[in-house]
Amino acid sequence: MRRGRPGAPPRGGGGVSRIPRAAGEERTLTSVGARGTGEDTGADGPEGSDGGGGNGSRLWHITLSVSGAEAPLGEVRRALEQLAHDHPFLLTSRYANDHAEIRYWEEARDLHDAAAVALRLWGEHRSTARLPPWEIVGLEVIDRETYHQRVAEGHGPLPATPVGVHPF
Repeated sequence: MRRGRPGAPPRGGGGVSRIPRAAGEERTLTSVGARGTGEDTGADGPEGSDGGGGNGSRLWHITLSVSGAEAPLGEVRRALEQLAHDHPFLLTSRYANDHAEIRYWEEARDLHDAAAVALRLWGEHRSTARLPPWEIVGLEVIDRETYHQRVAEGHGPLPATPVGVHPF
């Protein structure tokens, strides 16, 4: 899946990934172009209120929580900053010496595809960003409309400000 900010050049080629399913069945994940971050109040362009384009993709707000053995705070911060540098789609990361939370927008066809990509994020970038060997302990995937509704009602995740890597 292509992730990025509007106007940012593509990083690598698009492609197709396969997710194994029960009894030999596979689900194909197809790359889609970025339509915007969805963080604004609805000015992402012609996609409509769900953030999806004409190709059936939608924007999903992801909160990924990881936890594990204690690691030096400086190393955790550096690793999360490297992850944010390598993948500018990350909105914010909060961290402590034994856990972290990463929040970002993902463009995907449906919740299953968005969750599958989110669940691979930490493991796929563990060595390149030198992330701690922590496990995923939580995942929340909500659509753009639900995200904005929760924020408007004062519930759910607060707007991702300030953007960047911050201690808890």
